[in-house]
Amino acid sequence: MVGFGNTHEKCPSKKLVKIFVIFILSSLFNIMSEQTSILLYIKNMLADLIYINGIIATELIKITENTATIRRGKEFLDKTSCPAEHYELNKQIIEIMKKYQKKPTNLAALEAHVFKHL
Repeated sequence: MVGFGNTHEKCPSKKLVKIFVIFILSSLFNIMSEQTSILLYIKNMLADLIYINGIIATELIKITENTATIRRGKEFLDKTSCPAEHYELNKQIIEIMKKYQKKPTNLAALEAHVFKHL
């Protein structure tokens, strides 16, 4: 008779199941590892883009102030609330940048540069 009716014989299907489970788990680990690498790459790329956009934003604020000064004179700019508002906007931009950088301390030079203008 074909089969595993005899209790002295070991069932090969248990061994196959173990091998299959190990194979599936290792495949899942490889997939998760690859996905983690991709997510880390995207996270770092977004941090870099936030940094670049922060620089652009702070410099555009200064360009706007300079343009207003050229067009209407320094006295006009001094009479408006723009410099104080720009200072607050720059602070917010720097805080956003700090939140998403790998090392927020790397922003010290940019922060000093931005607030030197004000």
